[in-house]
Amino acid sequence: MSCRSILFLLGFSLVVSACLPLHAQQPAAGSASPSSGITPGVSPPALPQGGPTSPAPPVTVGAEPTPAYAPRPGDEALARGGVFLDAASLLVQGSNPAHYVLSLKGNLPTPCHTLRVKVNPPDARNQIMIEVYSLSDPNIMCAEVLKPFEQTVDLGGFPIGHYTVFVNGSQVGEFDV
Repeated sequence: MSCRSILFLLGFSLVVSACLPLHAQQPAAGSASPSSGITPGVSPPALPQGGPTSPAPPVTVGAEPTPAYAPRPGDEALARGGVFLDAASLLVQGSNPAHYVLSLKGNLPTPCHTLRVKVNPPDARNQIMIEVYSLSDPNIMCAEVLKPFEQTVDLGGFPIGHYTVFVNGSQVGEFDV
């Protein structure tokens, strides 16, 4: 073998060995794994439920459940933020009387933000103003990455008239009942 071949094989073996994982010591049976923090036979602590980082369960008022996106008591303690709306469209469901639904698609600023949609009743000019925003706990650190969402918002039915629907100040559609 030539000196060049030996140097190539030596360099190649160094590169390959550098790519291999280090041999980790296995914990003894019944002991805790230092990387997992889990001790066999002991249940991990329960994670907190609810809050702005997880979808809120629907709140039941009377017989009708309140949607998870609806404003709720305690929201005023959270920081209000925007959303990035990619699409908002008005849909008519074919029931009699007609039933109206708003379809929203976009992104929340971070995974720690929770979607809120406030549907205001029609004003004197039959304009339906809908506010789409997000809430987050300002004391929680969160990854700065967008969180996509798709949400259908039930607008319900309306008395006879001509209505115009606005989302965050922009007209989305209009309909006649």
